[in-house]
Amino acid sequence: MLNEILLGGGIATVSGVVGFFISKKITAANFDIYVQQAQAKAKAIENEAQTLLERAHLKSQEIELEAKKEFESAKARAKADLIQREEAVSKKEQNFLRYKEDEERKLSSQRSVIKSQKLNLERNEKSLASLKKKYEKKLDEALHAIEHSAGMTQEEAKEILLESVEEKSRADIAHIVRRYENEAKEEAQRKANFILAQATSRYAGEFASERLTNLVHLDNDELKGRIIGKEGRNIKALETLLGVDIIIDDTPNAIVVSSFNLYRRAIATKTLELLIEDGRIQPARIEEIFQKVSDEFESKILSEGEELVAELNIGVMHPELMKLIGRLRYRASYGQNALAHTLEVAHLAGIMAAEMGGDPILAKRAGLLHDIGKALTHDNDGNHIDLGAEVCQRYDEDEVVINAIYAHHGQREITSVESAAVCAADALSAARPGARREVLESFLKRVTAIEDIASAHTGVRQAYAINAGREVRVIVNATLINDDESVLLAKEIAKEIEERVQYPGEIKVNVIRESRAVEFAK
Repeated sequence: MLNEILLGGGIATVSGVVGFFISKKITAANFDIYVQQAQAKAKAIENEAQTLLERAHLKSQEIELEAKKEFESAKARAKADLIQREEAVSKKEQNFLRYKEDEERKLSSQRSVIKSQKLNLERNEKSLASLKKKYEKKLDEALHAIEHSAGMTQEEAKEILLESVEEKSRADIAHIVRRYENEAKEEAQRKANFILAQATSRYAGEFASERLTNLVHLDNDELKGRIIGKEGRNIKALETLLGVDIIIDDTPNAIVVSSFNLYRRAIATKTLELLIEDGRIQPARIEEIFQKVSDEFESKILSEGEELVAELNIGVMHPELMKLIGRLRYRASYGQNALAHTLEVAHLAGIMAAEMGGDPILAKRAGLLHDIGKALTHDNDGNHIDLGAEVCQRYDEDEVVINAIYAHHGQREITSVESAAVCAADALSAARPGARREVLESFLKRVTAIEDIASAHTGVRQAYAINAGREVRVIVNATLINDDESVLLAKEIAKEIEERVQYPGEIKVNVIRESRAVEFAK
């Protein structure tokens, strides 16, 4: 290859020289001289190429030698590394065998110790059995001696002895029981306070209060006449169809929609706003707008229920139950919005159940459904507890949910941690200051009824309802009522209040008995 390159180079050189001669117009006289010069130059180039070829050959031999040395070195290193690894594996195998032998020796030693201890235990058991027989024999001899000396049978002597011991130990037992009861109550109170503090600090929600009226604003007072209509035709149609009272008075640019049913009042308010915006206020148009708004509200409450269930992450729920959850937004209890109360109970119950080792998801589900019956009370007979339990049973809800519905008003005993959490969360949400309000007249009637129930019992001197009607203090005659009877009187008053009075949360009954001894030194 190199020779071909050199040959090609020589030909090119000769061609170049010939071309040079032609371009310089070389004559025949000096042509031989130029040819000799060209041949000498070509010879020099050939010699130089031969030198380069020899150098390249030497360089390739050096590279090949270095590669062989590097390969041998790498091969030696790999072989040494392999030998080292084999030695390490062999060492590990030897260590493992020694460890195995040591463990087997230890195990053998432990087995021998256990066997020795087992033999000692069997000997001790036999010795104890022998001593027990001797003790029983001595006891029988002592009992026979007592029978002969005291003239009593064994059973009579045993009964007298036990009565004596029981009488002497009664005070000690009562003291121990009272001490442990107090310790248990203090520990339970601390734990309950801790759980409540955890729940309330980790959940900070707002509560919504409800009114009995809505205000609809008007652009001008001329719209009042159009709403009333000719001979009151429009307002009669509105009140009949919407099921609310529409109050049109001297209040400027406003009319009042009044109803105890929040759902109907919300639909009526939206219907009036759309009619005022449309401007065509007549019976046919009223009916059309009302139907449209009703359909929108039905769709809205279902979607809102679905969003709440998804937000709480409590699993799959029947669509009818989700619709009822959405309807709770338009239900109130003592001014507290039922949906806001329900969500608060669900969150608090989930946190408390988790703190007590229960199922937080099931507790949140029970909290969300504990007042579901309130969405049905306007359209069905019966109280919200029975209605809620019935609808949850119909859609195969968990037994814990059913128990929480009954237990949060004391109709059944609490059967699980989750139900207990729901009951505590319900009381916490309903009883906190500002959460609920009452009409003054109904509040006064309830407080008076509580005081009358307490005062009607024999031995009661005075009864006072305090703390916004959530506590009643009963002062009794100490000469007629003793301490034990005070406990029974408190239970009787509480039971009678439960049966005769409707109230939110719970009412604490305190029976106070005071005995005074007065004497004068003269």
